[in-house]
Amino acid sequence: MSVFVGNLPYEVSQDDLKDVFKEYGTVKSVRLPIDRETGKVRGFAFVEMSSDEEENKAIEELDGADWVGRTLKVSKASPRDDRRPNVRGIERREKKADN
Repeated sequence: MSVFVGNLPYEVSQDDLKDVFKEYGTVKSVRLPIDRETGKVRGFAFVEMSSDEEENKAIEELDGADWVGRTLKVSKASPRDDRRPNVRGIERREKKADN
């Protein structure tokens, strides 16, 4: 499982997030999605830690915390299969290659 971190400033880096989360345990990975059109950070990230206990402690301490002038939204990340429909109420589907 991993941790969802939202409401991030667009200038944030993977190293910034590692520095914050390492206070709660070992950070295995940080994914910082980039917008395809602008090439800029999208304002959220996923952090994977070594254990559920470390993730839970980070969530408990960081959710609602002020960081760089923003209130962080930190929670357990939902599996991709449990995603909510997009704005139009339509589930996104993978495009199949035409033969």
